[in-house]
Amino acid sequence: MNGIPVPFVRANQWFQVVSVLIALVSGAYWILVVPLAFGAYSLAFRRNPLFYLIPPFLKKPLSEYQQEDADQQRFNQWIAVICLTLSLLGFLAGLPAVGYAFAVLVGLAAAIALLGFCIGCFIRFQYLQWRHRRKKAGE
Repeated sequence: MNGIPVPFVRANQWFQVVSVLIALVSGAYWILVVPLAFGAYSLAFRRNPLFYLIPPFLKKPLSEYQQEDADQQRFNQWIAVICLTLSLLGFLAGLPAVGYAFAVLVGLAAAIALLGFCIGCFIRFQYLQWRHRRKKAGE
């Protein structure tokens, strides 16, 4: 399985939660550019820059950690990048309600994932099921 070690996934989720909280509490919405840039970089190059910082803090070799599905994580990252982009565009366009809404979506989704339920996984599963049913109906 082509996976991403769970500590990397958790670090990314915490990074998103903390970034959104700092941006919204401080009013410094430009901070959202940082997780957006990291997310866009990870989609383009299939490696999150944050992951370079994690290994020194791990107690075991990477291969000994449970792995998360890389395709699923990319799907989740796409959702985060799109929402962060829409959030920043909302703030820049003078539509703070849009900015807040999309930033909160990212923060909540990451926080809920840290608690054990992956909203992006649920969305992707439903999409794959729908695609499978549609394909079967066409046969």
